[in-house]
Amino acid sequence: MPEVWDPLGTLRRTLWIGGAQWAGKSTVARILAHRYGLTAYHYDYHDARGHQDRRIARRLAFGEPPQNPTPDSVWLDSTPQDMAEQTVAGFAVRFEWALDDLRGLYSERPIIAEGWGLRPELVAPLLESPQQMIVMVPTEDFRQHQLSTLPRAAAMGASTSDPERAQANRIARDRLVAEDAVRRAAQSGIRVLEVDGSRDAEAIADAVADHFGESIT
Repeated sequence: MPEVWDPLGTLRRTLWIGGAQWAGKSTVARILAHRYGLTAYHYDYHDARGHQDRRIARRLAFGEPPQNPTPDSVWLDSTPQDMAEQTVAGFAVRFEWALDDLRGLYSERPIIAEGWGLRPELVAPLLESPQQMIVMVPTEDFRQHQLSTLPRAAAMGASTSDPERAQANRIARDRLVAEDAVRRAAQSGIRVLEVDGSRDAEAIADAVADHFGESIT
């Protein structure tokens, strides 16, 4: 008999890398995908480019303007705590869109899904084992290193009336979102890998592969 396509099969075999920004998640996922011949799903890329229609439709459904908020309203008119809470709440909505993306993929091998929006509390119900997920977060020193050496980490992406305060707010927000991810991972029994810059990307990929174990081979 021909094999029956299982729309949930991809999700059951997915290996998840969540955590904080600037911890090297995308780099590690690319290394592992190349090393083991796997498909990598990059949440940030798909969320920014493939979900815009849904984002606009949702705003309209809630009576909100379809266009993005102004940079000043995003980065200057809220506290970092409020920003972090809004970010985490938004992840829950956008996670369903990411799952639709993943259901549409087919591979006889596991998929590696990475991104800061792949939150432990959202992914945990899908896991057959906590070993299918790892949460990567940078130490504070490594976060500052990334911000000072990676142009894309330091770039705001949009001009504001107070760039210095906007950047400080963004960094503080990211720190709070990372701390929340660590707490949520602990609650779900998911491993947290702290990245301090003492090991290169290949060595971090080795550690992540060891965590995934036989699931990645």
